[in-house]
Amino acid sequence: MLAALLDIVVPVFAVVALGALYGHRRPGGELGFVNRANIELFTPALVFSALVKYPLALGEHMALLLAGTLVILLPGLLLALCPIGGLSRPARMVPAMFRNTGNLGIPLMVLAFGEQQLGAIVILFVLSNLLHFSVGIALLSGGREGSRWLWLRSPMLWAAAAGLLVANLGISLPAFVVTTASLLGQISVPLMLFALGIRLLDGGWDDLGLAIRVNLLYLAAGGMSLLLVWWLLPLNPEWVPLLLVSVALPPAVLNYMLCEQYQCQPQKVASIVLGGNALSLVIIPLAVWLALHLG
Repeated sequence: MLAALLDIVVPVFAVVALGALYGHRRPGGELGFVNRANIELFTPALVFSALVKYPLALGEHMALLLAGTLVILLPGLLLALCPIGGLSRPARMVPAMFRNTGNLGIPLMVLAFGEQQLGAIVILFVLSNLLHFSVGIALLSGGREGSRWLWLRSPMLWAAAAGLLVANLGISLPAFVVTTASLLGQISVPLMLFALGIRLLDGGWDDLGLAIRVNLLYLAAGGMSLLLVWWLLPLNPEWVPLLLVSVALPPAVLNYMLCEQYQCQPQKVASIVLGGNALSLVIIPLAVWLALHLG
């Protein structure tokens, strides 16, 4: 079991570490273009190809969609009721809800649970992405005019819709279309991890003690939400390990970028993101070990 755990966890953190090392040795590189290509092209290609190759019947996965929604939103609601000195409500709620399901979650869960689970993994990622750009932005912007429909601009939404449509209607695509999408999608996963390592260097070390305490609260809130969802909903046993790893992931780096855009205590949120990723060196192996036992 230890060897299997190391085979899953070490490659993920190794690529992140190489990204951090490269970013340190080559500072000032243009990461914006690379990230934009990943968000607008490579990751949507991964979403589309995964849903075509591993089709999901939405009717049979409604419990997973509801469970995924609840384990995202409930930790934020719990943190809204838990005042933390120095942090505004949006600044503590948004990182509690939106975890690193893309850069870290997809490669980690694929390695842990196999490519046959990629369809369900991608659905959880797309769900988190849509809620991030709707509920998350609504919280950060205070309902500012023009922000409520940003989720419709997400390429992941349209890629997921296209993939589900093709799979569920039995539409036959030329093999080269699926192969091209799959090749583009394969770029996204290592690029996510590498870019994560570079981006973490932009985080702040200020308020790191507060960040560790906040992240421990996030993990507790995520664990409570998962137990409630597990008790309430008729979940397929294969989904529970996916949800467990999801709530154990650190806050997404995107939280910091959005908080900077909407001027919602970006430096404190940067420390929270950095603290969560530091904690993940311990939390992620424990979560994967437990998830493998549940599976």
